[in-house]
Amino acid sequence: MSTTQTPPVLAAELAQAWADIQRYHPELPDLAAPESLIGESSSACGHELSFERLLHEAVHGIAASRGIRDTSRAGRYHNRRFLAIAEEMGLDHPEEPHPSSGFSLVTLTPEAKRRYRPTIERLQRALKAHTAATAADTARSFRGPAARHGSSGGGVRVKAVCDCGRNVRVVPSVLAQAPIVCGGCGKPFRIPEVVGAAAS
Repeated sequence: MSTTQTPPVLAAELAQAWADIQRYHPELPDLAAPESLIGESSSACGHELSFERLLHEAVHGIAASRGIRDTSRAGRYHNRRFLAIAEEMGLDHPEEPHPSSGFSLVTLTPEAKRRYRPTIERLQRALKAHTAATAADTARSFRGPAARHGSSGGGVRVKAVCDCGRNVRVVPSVLAQAPIVCGGCGKPFRIPEVVGAAAS
């Protein structure tokens, strides 16, 4: 068995961890593009990809499904509505909110750590293998504008569509790593070709 972890395998582990959260929180929507979390970072939501960060993202998912506005200031400030859902899902926060990010710095409660222990361990193994695999090829690989400029999103997002008409915004290099499959129709999202681009 290979010791290297490729992005599609890590994406599958992220999707499985998300499904584990859904077992306890059925109203949590499906994770449309687990690959989008790989390489993403946000000072408000957490720089490091971990189960704790995945659960943080799940809080946003529950808020969206309930139609609750859980952030302000372009998504940076996490308000008390975010905190209330976070507490439901096994996350805790220090007493006082951070001046610029609010209640974003949540941590797993001991109960959540026990509940999700197998998931956490499995995801940590996948992340460790992925880090080792990607670190080994950095000297010979071109990582694009995110690596050059230290940007958090990995580049400009474009619209990718599937056959049933749903769409997502994605960085083209992320989509090139592995297919992102639509939860509605099961077909991969693709970036539509621009008609007439070569006509000039």
